[in-house]
Amino acid sequence: MKRAHQLFQLLLSEITKKRIEKVILYVALISFFIHLSLIYLSDFGIIDLFTKTELFKSPISAIYTPFSFILIYEVYLLIYYLPKSFTTYITKQYEIITLIIIRKLFKDLSALELSANWFEIKDDLQFTYDLLASLILFYLIYQFQKQGRRKLQLKTATSNVQQFIIRKRAIAVILVPLFFVLALFTLIDWASQLSLSSGNPPSFESINNLFFDQFFTVLILVDVVLLLLSFFYTDQFHKIIRNSGFVVSTILIRLSFGVSGLISTILIVVAVLFGLTIIIIHNQYQKQLANQATSADN
Repeated sequence: MKRAHQLFQLLLSEITKKRIEKVILYVALISFFIHLSLIYLSDFGIIDLFTKTELFKSPISAIYTPFSFILIYEVYLLIYYLPKSFTTYITKQYEIITLIIIRKLFKDLSALELSANWFEIKDDLQFTYDLLASLILFYLIYQFQKQGRRKLQLKTATSNVQQFIIRKRAIAVILVPLFFVLALFTLIDWASQLSLSSGNPPSFESINNLFFDQFFTVLILVDVVLLLLSFFYTDQFHKIIRNSGFVVSTILIRLSFGVSGLISTILIVVAVLFGLTIIIIHNQYQKQLANQATSADN
């Protein structure tokens, strides 16, 4: 037990979070200037290694790289909040997929074709869909956070809850090195594909989904484990449905990586909307139970 606590403090303490935040910010800033430099070196003809890659066609595309490191930090925050708040953990999932869309927008901005045929050009249409989706997701996440705070106000602390938190801490400690290894393996695999591509780099879709399709696959398994563990601490129907609904929401997000275009965007919006609906209904159940308990006491 003491060893587990020490590992948790080492990997997921407030001090560690601040250190990782500072490192990620520096790395993001440096990576932005490196990416920008490579774009200009390519434009001036000094190097020609990246002429066929979409991410090196415009200086605007350089924003894609620091955003990728910010997403890595968001992954860490998701694990950090897992033992603290289940709804904050789910919120981080939604924030990550929204940031992935925002990151894609920066790449798409550099390739827009400004013409009267805007709604006839596939890439311009997809940019429009993603732009609208990011606004919708931003609002849905805001509402989800509001509902999460209402839930916390109604929750009552028990010894079972404390035991559940200890188990979630154990899961979080396992996830930190797991995701680090997964990210490292993905980077090495992508680099090897790039070196063997003979001047034909991987498609942008494969780059955009890099790491995060496997990441959300692991999250589905984690959500299922949390759902099963929750059965040890509660048999309340509305809580079981809430936790099950969050698993479905994560699965929908994962499915969005298997398709492209408008279908992918719709799946992401539906996933967050489904999670929001689930927590709204859950809170209504919770409120009704609280009112019934108050009436019984009186």
